[in-house]
Amino acid sequence: MMKPEDVKPHVSIILTDADKRILWVNDGFTNLTGYELSEVIFKKPSLLQGKDSDQQSIKEMSYCLENGFAFKNELINYKKNGEKYTCRLIVHPIRNPEGEIINYLGFEVDASKYPDDSDEEAMNFSSKYLSSSLKGTKSLELYDRLRKLMKAEKLFLDSKLNLTLLADKLKTNSKYLSQVVNNHFGSNFQQFINKFRIDEAKQLLLDQKHQNLTYFGIGQLCGFRNKSTFYKVFKQATDLTPHEWVLREREKLDAV
Repeated sequence: MMKPEDVKPHVSIILTDADKRILWVNDGFTNLTGYELSEVIFKKPSLLQGKDSDQQSIKEMSYCLENGFAFKNELINYKKNGEKYTCRLIVHPIRNPEGEIINYLGFEVDASKYPDDSDEEAMNFSSKYLSSSLKGTKSLELYDRLRKLMKAEKLFLDSKLNLTLLADKLKTNSKYLSQVVNNHFGSNFQQFINKFRIDEAKQLLLDQKHQNLTYFGIGQLCGFRNKSTFYKVFKQATDLTPHEWVLREREKLDAV
């Protein structure tokens, strides 16, 4: 097994107890966030979250933690000085011989500075930190490949995309893929796809190049086939209609 000192200086390490209270952080954490161990000990890593932290990502991570699943995700975090950064993190539950979770071990990098973490052993599911007590490595790898594929190829833009087509592309079966999405996303396959569609819609709604389109026209570009479904899913994700959301975001931009 690797030792903490073997991890590269820009990789942050956080060790918590079973209640997610911080017990130890490395120098990489201090370099990344500005917080010393004495300032965060016994506090929860959620202290790094703020108003622009993606609530769906937080919900997904909470689900995995509550159910004892390892996960990899990205979200906006905040440094001690208030500066935002894109945090990519991977978290493993650590179990005792009886199978009870006793700790969580997390690794983080600033994704804006290190967009490719393929060479970072600690940020991959094949890490030497994994042991027989950390289960589900294959499902984690599949879920990670799924997320990367969705972002790289934007498959969600295809309104005909379904579980079978995606499973074929990932060379797995639809039943297993559905289970993996449910375990690591905390929702069903359609909700997983819709998250990507809504994120895309938010970008297009504020893009001047698409100002001539209706709100549903934007929804169609993002893979929605039904107007009422687009409005329903958008409001579930934001608590606002597309029109209300655009007005709020434009007010924010005008205030800057």
